[in-house]
Amino acid sequence: MRAYFSQGLFGRDLLGSVVVFLVALPLCMGIAIASGMPPSAGLISGIVGGLIVGAIAGSPLQVSGPAAGLAVLVFELVREHGVAALGPVVLLAGLIQLVAGLCRVGVWFRMTSPAVVAGMLSGIGILIVASQSHVLLDAIPKARGLENFAALPAAAWESVTGAAEGQAPAALMIGIATIAIMLFWEKLRPAKLRFVPGALLAVVAMTAAAQFGGFDVKRVDVPANLFAAISLPSMGSLFGLFDSSLLVAAVTFAFIASAETLLSAAAVDRMHNGVRTNYDRELTAQGVGNMICGFLGALPMTGVIVRSAANVQAGSATRMASVMHGAWLLAFVMLLPWLMRMTPVSCLAGILVFTGVKMVNPKQIKDLAAYGKGTAAVYVATTVAIVATDLLTGVIVGFGLSLFRLALLSSKMRMDVEHHDEPGKATLHMEGSATFLKVPSMARTLATVPPNTRLSVVMDRLHHVDQASLELLREWGQNASKRGCELIVDWKELGRRVEGSRQAA
Repeated sequence: MRAYFSQGLFGRDLLGSVVVFLVALPLCMGIAIASGMPPSAGLISGIVGGLIVGAIAGSPLQVSGPAAGLAVLVFELVREHGVAALGPVVLLAGLIQLVAGLCRVGVWFRMTSPAVVAGMLSGIGILIVASQSHVLLDAIPKARGLENFAALPAAAWESVTGAAEGQAPAALMIGIATIAIMLFWEKLRPAKLRFVPGALLAVVAMTAAAQFGGFDVKRVDVPANLFAAISLPSMGSLFGLFDSSLLVAAVTFAFIASAETLLSAAAVDRMHNGVRTNYDRELTAQGVGNMICGFLGALPMTGVIVRSAANVQAGSATRMASVMHGAWLLAFVMLLPWLMRMTPVSCLAGILVFTGVKMVNPKQIKDLAAYGKGTAAVYVATTVAIVATDLLTGVIVGFGLSLFRLALLSSKMRMDVEHHDEPGKATLHMEGSATFLKVPSMARTLATVPPNTRLSVVMDRLHHVDQASLELLREWGQNASKRGCELIVDWKELGRRVEGSRQAA
């Protein structure tokens, strides 16, 4: 402990904690609003992510809290099943993460294709932009992404003209000004002030403008006592988890939160030279955090790359920076709730619109294409499927396409017929893996063999053959005599290349 202070580590962590606190404060409230929950639900998750998860995390410099990546899932869950269902679902999701971490399967969550994760984040970003564009107008967002886009022009017109009840043109101006401040600060901020987040400047400026200008806009609703916002799950809501749709929601929360957390941890490891991530411990810590958040009725949490990057860039040295950021959040919410209630909701929506746009990075298509056009196609398909349907369906589509692409890549095979100078003789060369995906091309190749040909099969470089390909060769050999052909193949040797086979075919 003495070394912690004597080596200046405390000072580095203190500065880092303040920076992360300033980044996390508006995001915790904004993500809660985007999730269809009160801002206090996001603040509680941020506090738990700092004080509890930060103390036991397997990634010392990663910061946990409510994430935009789960906002869409929470919004759909609350819309379909009510606020009471959120706590038990998050509690069960945390339990799944805890068991997974204790069973040392944390590293397996990193098996998720980067193209699917990137497509998932892009799709979520688009959905956040679609929904928060309505909140930016002080309007209520629709249930689906495409519905939000379709209704946006009319909502914008009503806001500008003041035709809709509850909507004020000032809300739109505050939202646009928020985005402008963040964009300006990102591009032109002085190097010495790079640790000051643009979101904080936007919130301070727009809150002051709305307060002194007397604008009639919606403001953040934060209770005077944070403990009054805690909603413990009832026995009835816990028994409601036997509903299959809620079980699926819990598994989905656990998987997406774990994948996002562990991929974020891997990215944080690349930003510094300190202690590396223990993925199983990190997953266990996230499980503990989400179980607590579920018990308190708060938002689910993940490791968040934006806050984690701010933590590293601010020079934080140990996990104490994350813990102290949670303490700052708790102190601010307990002592200054009146100040938070001045914040315009459209300002927080502007921050999330800016964040959502940043999540959609078209340059990723080019980067992913460097690993093959199929990888870029998986990214695009996942994004489009999420926007057109829902998050779970889009992720399943992405996984399915990734597995299909893997099957195509693993079944690469070269097959050609070499005709000899001696009439009536030819050789069939087979290289690679002969799977059912190659049966059509195999059939076309065999169809090119002219009548009255003695065809010999060479398979020295054939690594694997499946039942479908084997049956095709057998069928062609059986029917070869009708065309005056003959198939010469070592069936015993070919049988050894059938998975699981050690006998002659």
